Amino acid sequence: GTMKRFRRHGHESQRDKHKQDLYQFNKTVEHGFPHQPSALGFSPSLELLAIGTRSGAIKLYGAPGVEFMGLHDENAAVTQVHFLPNQVELVTLLDDNSLHMWTLRAHTGMSELLEIGLRNTHLQTPLSLILSCLKIFIGMVLCKSFTCLRRLLQLHFVIADLFTATFSRIPEDYVGRRNLECVETLHENPLNPRQVLIGYSRGLMVLWDLDRQCPIQHFLGTQQLESVWWMEDGGNILSSHSDGSYCQWTVTGEDPQTEPEKQETPYGETTLPESLVPPFLIFSGGMPRASYGDRHCISVIHSKTHEALDFTSRIIDFFVICEPSALVVLVEEELVVVDLQTEGWPVIQTPYLVPLHCSAITCSHHVSSIPLKLWERVQPWPINGGQNLAPDPPQRDLLLTGHEDGTVRFWDASGVCLYPMYKLSTAGVFLTDADPNDNMNQGSEGEWPPFRKVGCFDPYSDDPRLGIQKIHLCKYSGYLTVAGTAGQILVLELNDEAAEQTVEATVVDLLQGQEGFRWKGQACLDVREEPVLFPPGFQPCALVQCQPPAVVTAIALHSEWKLVAFGTSHGFGLYDYHQRNKILVKCTLNPSDQMALEGPLSRVKSIKKSLRQSFRRIRRSRVSMRKHHTNNTAKLQEINARLEAEALQEMELAPVQRKIEARSSDDSFTGLVRTLYFADTFVSDSSHSTPSLWAGTNGGAVFAHVLRVPSLERRAEDPVVAHAAKEIQLMHRAPVVGLVVLDGKGAPLPEPLEVAHDLARSPEMHGSHHLLVVSEEQLKLFTLPKVSSKSKLKLTAVDGSRVRRVGVAWFGSRTDEQLESSLVVLTNQGELHVISLPSIKMIVHYPCIRREDVSGIASCVFTKYGQGFYLMSPSEFERFSLSTRWVVEPRCLVEAPLQMRPKNPSKRRARDHHLCLLRPNTVSPLNPLHADQPPFTPPASASASAQFTAATRANAVAFGLKDWQLRQFCF
Repeated sequence: GTMKRFRRHGHESQRDKHKQDLYQFNKTVEHGFPHQPSALGFSPSLELLAIGTRSGAIKLYGAPGVEFMGLHDENAAVTQVHFLPNQVELVTLLDDNSLHMWTLRAHTGMSELLEIGLRNTHLQTPLSLILSCLKIFIGMVLCKSFTCLRRLLQLHFVIADLFTATFSRIPEDYVGRRNLECVETLHENPLNPRQVLIGYSRGLMVLWDLDRQCPIQHFLGTQQLESVWWMEDGGNILSSHSDGSYCQWTVTGEDPQTEPEKQETPYGETTLPESLVPPFLIFSGGMPRASYGDRHCISVIHSKTHEALDFTSRIIDFFVICEPSALVVLVEEELVVVDLQTEGWPVIQTPYLVPLHCSAITCSHHVSSIPLKLWERVQPWPINGGQNLAPDPPQRDLLLTGHEDGTVRFWDASGVCLYPMYKLSTAGVFLTDADPNDNMNQGSEGEWPPFRKVGCFDPYSDDPRLGIQKIHLCKYSGYLTVAGTAGQILVLELNDEAAEQTVEATVVDLLQGQEGFRWKGQACLDVREEPVLFPPGFQPCALVQCQPPAVVTAIALHSEWKLVAFGTSHGFGLYDYHQRNKILVKCTLNPSDQMALEGPLSRVKSIKKSLRQSFRRIRRSRVSMRKHHTNNTAKLQEINARLEAEALQEMELAPVQRKIEARSSDDSFTGLVRTLYFADTFVSDSSHSTPSLWAGTNGGAVFAHVLRVPSLERRAEDPVVAHAAKEIQLMHRAPVVGLVVLDGKGAPLPEPLEVAHDLARSPEMHGSHHLLVVSEEQLKLFTLPKVSSKSKLKLTAVDGSRVRRVGVAWFGSRTDEQLESSLVVLTNQGELHVISLPSIKMIVHYPCIRREDVSGIASCVFTKYGQGFYLMSPSEFERFSLSTRWVVEPRCLVEAPLQMRPKNPSKRRARDHHLCLLRPNTVSPLNPLHADQPPFTPPASASASAQFTAATRANAVAFGLKDWQLRQFCF
């Protein structure tokens, strides 16, 4: 007995070591655009961009591949992000008034983002005052300390307690008729840090002397104040106001100043005089609210060029990269970068932060090891902070996403940056509800204001039936098949040249003329009869239209045999896209499947369609009526989200606390086809393999059809023939979610054409093949061709787990080239299981997704080499890895600029102080705290100051006329 125990222990140790060599779970990187962004920051010296979100996340981006992510413990929105001048620290402010300090600390040659300090102000005072004080004093925060907080609060009480003494110098009629309200903004004089300009909401501005604690000059504005900013000469002030105007005031010492030197309204009755326009004038807002309240605009004026950049959603913040070379704008749904150096000011394609949800994602498909020649691209990018230390990816991978508007987007998923490569639209094949007048952002020649639509986020779909439900790409042949919401299946092939052609639909009746069935769902899409010009890329070569036009629930493509299989809630079919004819139609509908005929998913889609059409009519009416409808998009998104959740609930039966038990054949959607699979295996006898098609349904049925595929020489003339061969009915009737045939060595069969391209060994045809049937509740192995049960693994136990996603993956250690195939399974509890093949034993399991995150679980897609993606929000993929060998994660280093690292730490305090307060050469639009440029010595005299101003290479002033801070850029 002792020897047995020792042997068992040794065996277990060896097995555990094997597990550690092959399997390791990590969430590695978040791809896409942060959900609900709320703050933007930029460090010109580090060349790092920071975004804070409403959920308390903070994300940093530099050169492509340089990314950091942090999360505040508090579940509060990040309202401001400030980098410390020329350091690797930053401070965040949350809407609970707490201040947090972060650092990029180097560890083992790489940087990591760490929170190193927290302070809570605990003040019951207007937050705007605290924020403004923070803007002034944040540059004095030194390396891990919050010594500025005391001074910040001192300034707060100085202003609150002593400002009442200044009213004696303000005319009584001005004070009497106006409630000054709260402090809107505070800004120090760029040439005299002891002078602070205090702006009140109702228009009053006061220049305050911090040393003498008394006012120097009052500026009596008559309109509500939005923001103020100093000109670089320290003698002029710009103020922006709620009526769409801005004013220029001069510091003269004569008190009070009742009228501004100049007052202009860019989009009012007065036009902007050319003499007043600096080389670049950039501002947000300023539009008449009655006519353009629904616009989200930033205006850029340069010489005689004037554009109102019209964004897709509300503007969060923006800044300009010096020279000026680029305008970077963060809006609620995307990041837009405009090239200010190129004629026409084109938008620069971002290598990260791409809005995956420009149209809602409906499905995903991953393809590994794409030929490198497809990746020839050079794309300039203006933000290049940090060093990307990650090695070049060993292979190139594609992630394809299907969208509600009928597009398929191709992403380079090889590394940390999920980079957009190609967009395919299927809408051109069909007649849709699209209206040329639908887009009210299209500008016309001579239009005023000169709007230009910028950004790609568009939650509206021309027709919800266009939505992509399934995708399959063969990388070897270049054939792509996509299936949609209204029963359409398109087969496309790569073409290097544009082509004009008509696409004819082959109609497949899945009901097979059975009596008593009447479809009550949506109509199919109408195909365009006239020729359509398709651009170079993937072009349609065949179209199948299912009747009834229900959602396509499964597809399979075999590019070697030139066949595509498809399934819906009514049955499945097989189509020969080489000869353009249907081979097989099989109805799987049960007489009790009334839900399949009602078309619940279609009904939800039609409700959404009517909602969209209603809002589309509203949007079109805005073209003529220009009425305010800011909340329409938010309301529509809320309604859509609710309807999507209802649709998922109809299909996602709630987990039940039970063991496996038989389900009634009367359950809804028993005929729904969940999976389709092609295999060259032994179906009829054990001596001759034959092509076959396998289909699994929601009612636990598996159908096998033997195929006769002509030889390559006769493929164009002889027909493909299919006939029924086998049928399996699982006793517990659980939905079949996966089918895999294992060869004589227990390995999964290779992909079509994989062996022909020498990328996989030929399958072992000597020895028994096995069919692995994965249902929601168990894995069962059958021998072929007899289809007798050999072994099984029950996943459903008392916790009610059900299989939601399944895939075959290959694992290997870092040191050994040998690969092992395993099965990867995701359950409705959000757990990942790795299961051995062919023994179907549990190897490891890890928690991955919250069980409440139904949409995240439903969106999960596995890669061929043990990685995966799922939607952690509508706009973000979370990437994870189960493999020790293949891990894609940021590996980067950020260091403070060498010229900004003083040898004597005692001198750093003074320099940082001046960097903050003496910044006439700032490059940031946000506030002086981003002005981490070398110290500037102010001119000694007024004439010298004038000469300096005249010698400035460029000058950009950005101010907000709606709800923005007044900002100035000097380059």
